[in-house]
Formats: sequence, structure tokens, C-alpha cells
Amino acid sequence: MDTRTAAQRFADTWQHGWTHHDTGAIIALYHDDAEHLSMPFRPPHRGKKAIADYITWSFSGETDPHVTFATPIVDGDQAAIEFRVHAHEDGRPVTLAGCVFARFTPDGLAIRTRDYWHTTDGHT
Repeated sequence: MDTRTAAQRFADTWQHGWTHHDTGAIIALYHDDAEHLSMPFRPPHRGKKAIADYITWSFSGETDPHVTFATPIVDGDQAAIEFRVHAHEDGRPVTLAGCVFARFTPDGLAIRTRDYWHTTDGHT
């Protein structure tokens, strides 16, 4: 699968999966040996189970997410994809904005991903 197709599938699936808290759909995007780093100083999540556990934890306490992912910017086997989420956490509005960087295998699965994001109270 070419990287542009893999990256767009990644963005579309994450957008839908996050909106519906569908961890199964999201984790299907990852290679068995994938590694995900959420923020630069956190320990990496290695393997699909660890990534699924992190995603499930991330969704806990979040309700009514409105999620958008931008068109991926692709170079070689990598892509950068901005995202924005408006949701409620523990009853209060929260906005999260960030970017995911993903490297894909030839069969279109994410093998390395890392996120940089920031949250703010309220919808901005």
C-alpha cells in the first residue's frame, strides 16, 4: 500500500474511531510490533496491546468528542497529521490540538507513531 493511502486511512480511522471510542478499529491500524510515543518524555507503548491499553485509558472520562484530522502530509514512508478534538472530560469542555507523526510498513500498517499535543479548558 502506498504511504499516502495508508496515511489517509490512518487519519480517517482515527477520526471515526476516536469519535466513537472504537479502540478495536484504531488498533487494527498498527503492526504487531508497533511503538507509540505520546509526548516526548513519556515512556513508549510497545506492541498492540500496550497501545490499545493507552488508547482505552485516553478515552476514559471523555464524552461527546468532536474529532477532526487534517489531510496527511506525506514524505517517503512517513506522514504528519494534525488533529483537533473538542470533548468533555469530567463534565467540563476541553479542546485538544496536536499532531501525530507516523511511519508505515509496506503493507500500510503503522510501525512507529508519536504525538505532540496540548489541551485547554473550553472550546477554542
